[in-house]
Amino acid sequence: MTSLSSLPYKGTRDYYPEDKRVQNYIFETWRRVVERYGYQEYGAPMVEPLEVYTAKSGKELADEQTYSFVDRGDRTVAIRPEMTPSISRMVAGRRQELGYPARLYSIANFMRYERPQRGREREFWQLNADIFGVESSLAEAEIIGMAYDTVKAFGAKDDMFVIRINNRKLIDFVMSGYLGLDVVGSQMMMKLFDRRNKIDAEEFERQAREILADGADEGMRKIGKLLDVTSVTSLPSSLQDSTLVEEIKELEARLLKNGVKNVKFDMTLMRGLDYYTGTVFEVFDMHPDNNRSMFGGGRYDGLVGLFGVESIPTVGMAPGLTPMELFLRSHNLLPELAPATELGIIIVDEDSVQSALDLARTLRDEGMNVETDISGRKLDKQIKAAIKKQLPFIIFVGENETKEHIYGLKNLATGEEERLSAERIVSKIKDYRRGPVDDDAEL
Repeated sequence: MTSLSSLPYKGTRDYYPEDKRVQNYIFETWRRVVERYGYQEYGAPMVEPLEVYTAKSGKELADEQTYSFVDRGDRTVAIRPEMTPSISRMVAGRRQELGYPARLYSIANFMRYERPQRGREREFWQLNADIFGVESSLAEAEIIGMAYDTVKAFGAKDDMFVIRINNRKLIDFVMSGYLGLDVVGSQMMMKLFDRRNKIDAEEFERQAREILADGADEGMRKIGKLLDVTSVTSLPSSLQDSTLVEEIKELEARLLKNGVKNVKFDMTLMRGLDYYTGTVFEVFDMHPDNNRSMFGGGRYDGLVGLFGVESIPTVGMAPGLTPMELFLRSHNLLPELAPATELGIIIVDEDSVQSALDLARTLRDEGMNVETDISGRKLDKQIKAAIKKQLPFIIFVGENETKEHIYGLKNLATGEEERLSAERIVSKIKDYRRGPVDDDAEL
């Protein structure tokens, strides 16, 4: 019989305890930030009808990247590749009952069938945060400001990342009015711009010329001007009079007033999903070893209306777990994360098992996270197991400890050991939780 592989499915990750601690740290930080903005948590099904995604997410996502199948009721369904259609469906379902602006968030996992690479997996986790019911740029300013805060909350400095912004209406105007492309050509050129950093310059020009066809020379000259743009004020003069340019300037000014200083206009920023209708943005890591988009978002005003109700203006964002972890590791921002278990009880002899269990219950009643080694192994093996689990403390329970109610507490990091009562052990663990005290701090 052939043995089964111990590897996870391609493009997915196993989360061992040390990995789960990192995941929880990121999730808890995200949750803290968005809840301070007044966002409330929701949940949605893992499986949706396939048409929820085919309606607006784009052919590539719906047809090529979804894990779809026919269920036993002969319905074609898909494991969710994103959350935006699901939350739009949910808002449509309770449109009259929600209080607006409706601020909603979730932290969930998704599946997309694509080529696994650094920072991109087939199963991935995201924070999804959306504000429904605000037509003005105040919604964009809030979401982008919150995106900024979700990165800063980990201790990041402004020069570690940049927030690039654009507007899909301006993009549409550039494609049709400036480059003179029809609907099909505009869609092809937007997708090419979206892939620009993933292909070399020669291949970009070859594909662009193919799309531009007879007007390739003039079109490439105009594209060259777009690629040279460093701010909204340096757009070609024929685009400067657009009201959309004024909207971008207004948003930039509002973000600056709100303390978001590392915002940059980027005419080549497209955001691949078809449902965006206005402002789009992406947060980019500036570290040379990880210079990439971490996450993004934007305005999508039409998606709720696909579910048979009046459309609701919406802006959202979706930071991903793995890109955020890569950012933290690249900039050395990830702290040492201790396991939740604070104390391991080492049983010295067979007659002390019940005493150890009783002590564990007493300590748990005081709020301690305690595990008891009930393996019956020798002391050295029990201690080695505690070290492998990265437990901060162990205590020994034997005949003498049971009689005297005084226990040997050992700090596995420093090797220090002291004999303490159960009450003093509780106090010691609580002091450890609070962290080191700065003796030089001003009173």
